[in-house]
Amino acid sequence: MPVSPPNTVSVHILDKDYQVSCPEDQQAELIVSARYLDKQMRAIRDSGKVIGLERIAVMAALNISHQLLQASEQNGDGTTAGNADPGALQGLQRKIDDALYQLRQLEIG
Repeated sequence: MPVSPPNTVSVHILDKDYQVSCPEDQQAELIVSARYLDKQMRAIRDSGKVIGLERIAVMAALNISHQLLQASEQNGDGTTAGNADPGALQGLQRKIDDALYQLRQLEIG
């Protein structure tokens, strides 16, 4: 059975382009993730408190990891998605909606 070449997606993060291998069925998620990371890194850079690409990337990774842990802890401490903090869920939903909207704009343009 022939092996298909890896699918490569170009993503733009903090003014740089990166080529990332990605299964074709996960391209949309990769683009949304890259846009979210770019947004987080820009906010950190624009705050002026962190200088240097590597430090900005580490701070963004820490912030995103913290958000992920908070969301998973809400579900791990006896609460379920159905009765978790509605404000936190709405915030996550807004972030997802914003990222999807930006993705649709890329597809239209």
